[in-house]
Amino acid sequence: MTDMPEPHIDQPPFDPETPPALITAQFYNAPEAPTLEKLKGKVVVLVGFQMLCPGSLRHALPQAERLARAFNADEVAVVGLHMVFENHKDMTPSLLEPFLKSEHISIPILVDAANGAGIPRTMEAYGMQGTPALLLFDRQGRLRRHYLGAVDDVRLGAEIMALCMEEPKSPREVSVGIERRLAATLTDPSEHHHHHEGECCGGHDHAHDHEHEGGCCGGKQAHDHDHAHDHAPEHGEGCGCGHKH
Repeated sequence: MTDMPEPHIDQPPFDPETPPALITAQFYNAPEAPTLEKLKGKVVVLVGFQMLCPGSLRHALPQAERLARAFNADEVAVVGLHMVFENHKDMTPSLLEPFLKSEHISIPILVDAANGAGIPRTMEAYGMQGTPALLLFDRQGRLRRHYLGAVDDVRLGAEIMALCMEEPKSPREVSVGIERRLAATLTDPSEHHHHHEGECCGGHDHAHDHEHEGGCCGGKQAHDHDHAHDHAPEHGEGCGCGHKH
């Protein structure tokens, strides 16, 4: 475990073209803290989790490890973000370190910077509503997907591979074309949405120009944001631990 300085970040209206920096306090399983700036040129999969969130433990973290094994690290970076918004005393960094070892988590892990007893700072900056959450960034550092809940392996692998096909300096028309092809090829996951009882908790109402589906175990919102170019909103499967304002 290594402590690191907290970067300053202004919070203008959220823009997926220039997403906020990751505001983190500590990191594990890496020689230096991964940042979006350092990772430009790669496709980045950022997995938001809590160590006591059932959906994180059963789905998100095992999936993250599978992705890290399946893709070349020179092309795809898989990073975990421990973002605690509930039961803070039970999920401290000192407890996280042995958890990572016991669960054999080898991907780089960032600890979201605390914001008192409220929502941690990166989670707040991105408007993430619970765990597990998954953010997918392209080679240019643009946010292309924002999922809450479990995402099917096949769908996620297809989306990652499509973004890998884009060059680091591809013109916008290339991204638009790839997104249209993805939209035409992949079925709408909301048509096959399943809730996994006992995998999430909390939740709150949240206004967005996206469709919403109910969470479980008290979670009211399980939603995804599609920040793609000319691409319809999508929904991940499963549900997440939702935070409350």
